[in-house]
Amino acid sequence: MNVSVEHLGPCKKLLRVEVPLERVTATFEEVTGQFQRQAQLPGFRPGKAPKHLIVRSFEGRIADEARKQLLDKSYREASQQEKLRVIATLNVEELQFGRNEPMQYTVTLEVAPEFDLPEYKGLSAKRELAVATDADVDRALNILREQQAEYNDVQRPLQDGDVAVVNYRGTCEGKPLTDLAPTAVGLTSKENFWVLIKPDAFLPGFTTPLIGASVGDQRQVTLTLPEDFVQKELSGKTVNYDVTVVGVKEKVLPTVDDAFAGRFGASGMGELLQGIRADLQRELDSRQKRSVRDQLLTQLLDPLNLELPESVLTTETRNLVYNIVNENQQRGIPKEVIEEKKDEIFASASASARQRVKGAFVLNRIAEVEKITVENKEITQRVILLAQQNRMEPDKMFKTLQERNAFPEIQQEILTGKVLDFLELNAKVEETAPLPAATPSEPAQA
Repeated sequence: MNVSVEHLGPCKKLLRVEVPLERVTATFEEVTGQFQRQAQLPGFRPGKAPKHLIVRSFEGRIADEARKQLLDKSYREASQQEKLRVIATLNVEELQFGRNEPMQYTVTLEVAPEFDLPEYKGLSAKRELAVATDADVDRALNILREQQAEYNDVQRPLQDGDVAVVNYRGTCEGKPLTDLAPTAVGLTSKENFWVLIKPDAFLPGFTTPLIGASVGDQRQVTLTLPEDFVQKELSGKTVNYDVTVVGVKEKVLPTVDDAFAGRFGASGMGELLQGIRADLQRELDSRQKRSVRDQLLTQLLDPLNLELPESVLTTETRNLVYNIVNENQQRGIPKEVIEEKKDEIFASASASARQRVKGAFVLNRIAEVEKITVENKEITQRVILLAQQNRMEPDKMFKTLQERNAFPEIQQEILTGKVLDFLELNAKVEETAPLPAATPSEPAQA
């Protein structure tokens, strides 16, 4: 079998293959024999029809099957012969094929980048020692209280910390805001809108004039929007709001007692506080581990300059763009605003994709050298964990993942984790004292 390889570009090759006539003939004979054993022709018992009649009746199907077998096997052998780590087959062009002639074809393909692994044992990193403090537990407890807060109607003027229920209508230069910014529907008018009486809630300066207002009162609110406002058409503009207060609600935090603990499945406050501390410590430990791994990956990858397959980069970039857009949509950012940022989103996704693809190739090569593999039982354990997290039966989760063809991705995630474990185990990790804690911001309120 004659094989040659032509370099087309970064990780892209053109593979030329010629399969000799004797092998083509032998494959045609083998396939014809298979049809002869299985075919049923009028006047002949199964498997007894003459060869020439089989060829006459099934020549097209015989040729298709012979072509498939020859292509599959010779392509695999040619790739192995040339030691090509094929990532993607982009195009197959058949140049010559028939019963009485050699088979010739070309394959345009992408291969894994060729590179020398840098030293990956003995990398250095720093791990900041951190322990969940009483102050951390108190902050977490306050967040839980905020989540369980009740908002009771009260018959008194609004004050700091209350929630005002308002109807509002906004204008700019005497026109509805939507005349300047068509997508700013929510900023233009709303009824029964809840807004916390707190500086910078909703829009900077919106709530201050409402302090002291009672149900039924009307207020005129004039404010200037920031220069970097999310709706560019309104940036730096002075807007006027007619606001009517239709409700005053007082926020009431729950008492911290055993009954409060019971809302979270704890038998009492002691158990709740113990659980909070354990959760916080797990998060700290996880954050420390991520930090160490990020340091190791940076040290491992930064010196390497790899050619990367375009098809893999394109797929990874597309996935990251989808994730970024989906996350922004869930945060309530308008579609039009996301569209305005599309170039910025693509640039960010493209840079991240390049680093992730680069990391995957390097980590996979380390796995290959160190003979790190993923066993079926590890995949099964991951499926069971995913089923528990999504409150599904394992069989149903398995079927869902199978339909999405998600198992290769799961296998890669497990393999990556095992290689990172290996790097961390063989790294020089220096433990350092925790940095002074920053002054925590006030917990988000409703």
